[in-house]
Amino acid sequence: MRIATWNVNSLAVRLPQVLDWLIANPVDVLCLQELKLTDDKFPLDVLREAGYQAATFGQKTYNGVAILSLRPLADVVRNIGGFEDEQSRVISATIETADGPVRVVNGYFVNGQEPGSEKFAYKMRWLDALRAQVAKELDTHERLVLLGDFNITPEDRDSFDPVGLRETIHHTTEERQHFQALLDLGLTDAFRLFDQPEKSFSWWDYRMLGFQKNRGLRIDHILVSAALKPKVTACTVDRAPRKNKQPSDHAPVVVTLGG
Repeated sequence: MRIATWNVNSLAVRLPQVLDWLIANPVDVLCLQELKLTDDKFPLDVLREAGYQAATFGQKTYNGVAILSLRPLADVVRNIGGFEDEQSRVISATIETADGPVRVVNGYFVNGQEPGSEKFAYKMRWLDALRAQVAKELDTHERLVLLGDFNITPEDRDSFDPVGLRETIHHTTEERQHFQALLDLGLTDAFRLFDQPEKSFSWWDYRMLGFQKNRGLRIDHILVSAALKPKVTACTVDRAPRKNKQPSDHAPVVVTLGG
């Protein structure tokens, strides 16, 4: 089973690229972030023709998340329970597999703008609420994957300039503590289960030849529960779509789960 996450930075713009990528990479599940469209505008019919069902949680102009799956999606939950939020950032669903159900939690984490700002305070509250929800999900679903655009570099090696960017957004101690708090629930960063090339990133700024100079960040993550950890056989970043004309600034991350 292959599960992927990709911040497409506008599905309306990037739909042809998503379809092309799915043809070349027929993953079982693809989680999208930053749809930037409402549910009524979501291309359900087009994706159904490609073989994928979809659960969506859209929003006009901003945010928006979706789970695409070759298998039926059940028990779909949108947003974080008990946390009032006008932004469409989290969608969860259960997918039946031959080895049992897998709970998929797809999140477009709050950016936070800059430390000390109101948006950063919102990010901290949101992360607290997300952790509480994931803890509840784990009580019910031992086979769980939490993935998406986290907007957090967990370690210095996940940034092209850890010294110059120290304690700036995506690099703060507080954000990294929240990432660790998710791991403390019993989750594991699938990417770090394997030896990876140095300077492996998933996002590059459009400006200043960010991709060409590999001035990137690893902020797109796939965390797996203890029950799934032994099943992980690979986790990679696919840089190829970042080379497309008019690409998203993010690249897909893919985890492979064995039998």
